[in-house]
Parts: sequence; structure tokens; C-alpha cells
Amino acid sequence: MLSALAYPPIFVLPVLLIGIPGLLVLIDAAPGAAVAARRGGWFGFGLNLVGLYWVTEAILVEAARFWWFVPIAVPALAALMAFFIAPVCAVARCARPGWQRVLVLAGAWVLSDLARQFVLGGFPWNPWGSVWEFPGLLGDIFIQPAAWVGVHGLTFVTLLLAATPILGWAFRGAGIALLAAWAVAGIVRLDVAVTSPAPPLTAVLVQGDIAEGQKWNQEVAMQILRRYMILTAEGVAAAGPGPKVVIWPETASPFLLARDPVAREDIVEATGGNPALVGSVSFTPEGRPLNTLFALTGDGQIAASYDKWHLVPFGEYQPAWARIGIQVVPGGGFAPGPGPQTLHVPGLPPFAPFICYEAIFSHQIVNEADRPDWMVNITNDAWFGNSTGPRQHLAAARLRSVEEGLPLMRAANTGISAAFDSYGRELARLGMNEPGYLDVRLLGKLPPTLYSRLGLPLPLGLGVLGIAIGLIPWRHRMVGKTI
Repeated sequence: MLSALAYPPIFVLPVLLIGIPGLLVLIDAAPGAAVAARRGGWFGFGLNLVGLYWVTEAILVEAARFWWFVPIAVPALAALMAFFIAPVCAVARCARPGWQRVLVLAGAWVLSDLARQFVLGGFPWNPWGSVWEFPGLLGDIFIQPAAWVGVHGLTFVTLLLAATPILGWAFRGAGIALLAAWAVAGIVRLDVAVTSPAPPLTAVLVQGDIAEGQKWNQEVAMQILRRYMILTAEGVAAAGPGPKVVIWPETASPFLLARDPVAREDIVEATGGNPALVGSVSFTPEGRPLNTLFALTGDGQIAASYDKWHLVPFGEYQPAWARIGIQVVPGGGFAPGPGPQTLHVPGLPPFAPFICYEAIFSHQIVNEADRPDWMVNITNDAWFGNSTGPRQHLAAARLRSVEEGLPLMRAANTGISAAFDSYGRELARLGMNEPGYLDVRLLGKLPPTLYSRLGLPLPLGLGVLGIAIGLIPWRHRMVGKTI
């Protein structure tokens, strides 16, 4: 539980110098792999009990229906996450104590985090690599290596550094040297990498601040649309002359844009004829809902659309493996889209859209075969209240900018709306529960990063290599006289 304080937005990193060595002491003292697994499971339970407490906020939105689930949800999710950490500690117990066990622990943890991206629908929230996302220059420096190894590679190095107190002074010195080299690498990348010329485009990010309980209330639908239109018109006027694009959050439109040309015309009237990227609901031919981003041209036509494909388990759909008689998501929930896309809209540089939850999936948000010039993230974090949840979600989106070497524009319903350049440096921010807008000039992209080219096989290989080296039965040669 103490170790969870290292996560955004608290960033008390020194607790890892207690938590990780403490976990290693428990593994060292375990009589076998089974006991080490059990102890690792309890560590994972406590870690996620604190790190994911904000999930309760989402249930309280539907408290009238799911009040009984309030004391169950977070412990149940923490217990599920514990099953990913238990085998990590069991494998680490198979290595020799000392640096070999540390290496195996780090490698196995990376493989476990990779599994979390795919198993049971995927939930790779709060990887250890995110603890370096401090605000300001210091965080900018330490997240730059994500361009080479991704957030999972940062997790590997984080665990190595956190374990140094349990090792000898030589390893502690090596840890300090590694940390210094990490910082130098980040500084050099910020200094020498060159972006492509910036397109002449200003993004107007609109944050309506609509309470979750009001979003689907048809009695206030026109009020919601008017609020977004007023903020849009103000943002466009403040941006001044030149090309602009307006970006509304996830499901911002209370009207079905695919079927409602009047609503589309109202939106583009507010944009002054500039293109708009708007979150709305649409439907498949079979009648299942889709969580959609619509790209509207200046005359109100739909130029392109993107459907969210990484859906939230139990929020947007109920997984097949969890259909146990309790129907949490009625009607089968949302249908998934086809996957990452690059949208080509007249008047705009090609961009990669991703919606809400998809921000946490490293190297699964960009179509690398059709590389975009920038990224657009629309989200609705009203479900999570004014908690650590929206802030951790923002941190995940920021790392995607570094990994891909692409600028990011993020519009959130209740916050936090923000913009980042291709290095993950924050350009602008609109805080929680503040209706308003941000006018941000789009900056240029970087050449494809190593991680954007190689993707998840790179941290996968790093994890496997760590385990392999740690499990090798190293023999220490005795040097001396033969008698």
C-alpha cells in the first residue's frame, strides 16, 4: 500500500526504496515458490487497493443500482491484479538471492505488465514506468527513454533501481550511475532531436464540464449542446485568424450526429466553418452502440469517423468470461471498432484518434503502417470524480506522445484537457471541473521512434533476457593455490 504512493499524481518515489526491497526480503525468506507467490499476491493486492481506489467513484455514479457493489469492486479488482504479481514473485524465488533475483523480478514484472494488456480484456493501468512523469522539466527528462523502450522498459529500469538498497554498495553505486546515465540520455534527446515543420493549425480544445448524471438526460440535451457551442465560438474567436480545428470530448454531443444533420450544422456554425472532431454515440447496422469520434467538415458533412475498439470491461461491455448471472452492462454493451486508424480529413494533417481507456495501451493506438502527424485523445473522466484516476489517465496519455514521437491534443469532458508536444512536454492544461477551452498551436512530429518501429517485442525481449540472465547458474571461480 505504501508503494502505491509513487504513482501519479503523488510521485513519492522514495517509497519504492522501501517497498521493493521489502518485497524481496519476503521472497528471500519464503521456503519455496508457492509461499513467494502468496506473498507477492498480497503485495499486489495492497498496491492496487490504494492505486485503484478511484474505481469506487464510477460506481457511485450509479449508486442507486449498484450500491451493493461499492465495498466489493476495488478489493475484487485488486485481487484480480494480484494474480498477475503472484507468479512474478514465484519465478523470482527460483533465482539466487541478490542481483540475480532482482533481475528476474524486473524481467518477470515486465512480462506480467505485457500480459495485462491482453488477458481478460486488458487493464494495463499504473505500470511502474509512469512514476517518472513529474510535472515540469524533471519529468520531461526522465520519460524520454520511453521513446526507445516504451513504458515497460521504464518499468524494468525502475525495479532495478528500487531494489538497490537490498544489494551491496557496489550495486548501489551502479544504480546511481544508471540513474545519472538515464538523466543524461533524456537531456540529450530533448536537446538534439528535431521535429518536422509545424503545420499552420490551431486546435481549440473544448471542456464542457458536464456531470455524468446529466450527460444522458434528454431534458437538458439542448442546454449541453448550447454550452459546447458557446465555448466553441469563444475559443475560435480567441484563436484569431488562420486554420483551426475544434475538438470536443468523448460522447460530448447529446445528439446522434450520424443521424442528425441539424445538430451537425449547429456545431459547424459555432466553429465558424472550421472542421470539428466530436465525440458521439453511433450504431451498427444490427443496432449495437458504438463510441465514436466524428470528423466534421466546415459544411457539416461527416468526412471520417473512428470507433473505439478497446472497450472498458464492465463499463462498456460485459466480458464473456464474466457472464455469471449478474448483467452489469445491459443489452450486450458497446460494439468494438476495427482497431487503430489514421484519419485523413480535408484541411487537417493526418491524425491518430483514440478514445478514453485506449490511452493506457502502449503501442496499440497508432497505425504504424500509415503514420500520422499528430494524435487526438477524447475522453470523459467524469466517472472518476476529482480523484487520482483522471490524473493517472492523463499521465498514460502523456507517455504515448513520447513513445510515438507525436504531438497530442486531449479534450476531456470534466478535465483534465491538455496538449503535449512530441517529447511529452506539456503545452497547455485546463484543470478538473473547469468549463472552458484551450487554444493550442499544433507542433511538428519527430521521426519514428525506435519503440514506434519495434513495439512490444522490444520490452518483451528485455523481460525475457532479464529472466534468462538471472536464472543462469553462475559459478564463482575460486582463485588460489592448489595444495
